[in-house]
Amino acid sequence: MRYIEPHAHMVSRTTDDYMAMATAGCVAVCEPAFWAGFDRSSAQGFYDYFRQITDFEPKRAAKFCLRHYTWLCINPKEAEDTGLADTVIDLIPQFLDCPTVLGIGEIGLNKNTKNELQILEKHIDLAVKYDQLILIHTPHLEDKLKGTKLIIDALKNQSHIDPGRVIIDHVEEHTAPLVLNAGFWAGMTLYPESKATPNRAIDMLEIYGAERMWMNSACDWGVSDPLAVPKTALEMKRRGMADDFIDQIIYRNPAAFLEQSGRFIAST
Repeated sequence: MRYIEPHAHMVSRTTDDYMAMATAGCVAVCEPAFWAGFDRSSAQGFYDYFRQITDFEPKRAAKFCLRHYTWLCINPKEAEDTGLADTVIDLIPQFLDCPTVLGIGEIGLNKNTKNELQILEKHIDLAVKYDQLILIHTPHLEDKLKGTKLIIDALKNQSHIDPGRVIIDHVEEHTAPLVLNAGFWAGMTLYPESKATPNRAIDMLEIYGAERMWMNSACDWGVSDPLAVPKTALEMKRRGMADDFIDQIIYRNPAAFLEQSGRFIAST
């Protein structure tokens, strides 16, 4: 089957993962900027990281016939240091002309603090200024509902935001309707130790339908599965979902959203 992996942190994965994804039918992988497992101490560290995901990683993926795209930001886990965050945000515009950059992300909230919200708003303003797509990270379960409401309010406070150009990721049963009813796209993350299991994600699709929905693995340095999307697609098929519906979720929907960037190409 063909599919797009719209959220994967491939800098933390091996070349075997690229091979497995390509063999399973992946045609493109998108890598949001994220936390490295520790807080980086300087803007120079972020500059080098941005170089890695805009230059080196696309070349590594190409060896396995995969297109690699990226998003840029300072992750909300590192947004408490607003001085550092401001400096990193100032670095981002020089990378926005890179041919594989899709937009600003994954921005959002981690602990729903005042500083995180301030940096989220600055990222949103940056995306509006440079006409970029936005990918949003929502907090983990204990703060997810509150954080999702704060994120939606922050987006609505920026009058120039087109909700159709924003994907709010890591939705769960209690936040998906908030995101969809506000006109945003909703991403379901298939992560074994948090977020959604395959069956929970499929249940959400049965409840909310296919419009403005996608699924991703968010595979990183933690316990995660870069093949979560095709494995869930097989479970969808086992549960009787039509091939066309499955293709819409794992290929056509992410392609439709990402193509708004003007740079994303799903296939030749």
